[in-house]
Amino acid sequence: MRGLTIILTGSDPERFHSALSIAAAHAATGAETRIFLEGRAVTLLADVSPAPGDADQHASGLPTLAEIRRESTHLGVRLIACQGGMALAGLTIDQLGPGVEAGGLVSLMTSLGEDRLVTL
Repeated sequence: MRGLTIILTGSDPERFHSALSIAAAHAATGAETRIFLEGRAVTLLADVSPAPGDADQHASGLPTLAEIRRESTHLGVRLIACQGGMALAGLTIDQLGPGVEAGGLVSLMTSLGEDRLVTL
């Protein structure tokens, strides 16, 4: 199966939850999957507080943002933080949680190969 690369723009936790859900489903098939958090979206990786909507997710039996992030990375989803976004937000890679890689749009685009590309 072809790989999937999702570019997440903006810092909306619900969009991040959706990106992680899509990525987890794709990774569950055994296919290469990655999410590139562009610009201020990198701040979503550093936020450890409960996300808006987490209570509703939990009450419905669905994973919270932190839970879907753990499940996604356990399935092999790669999380890539935009280097420019980290600089803009004053964050270092160590502040973004385990398994997060730093990268840029040029390296992402040159490594797409046959990946499907989705922007959220």
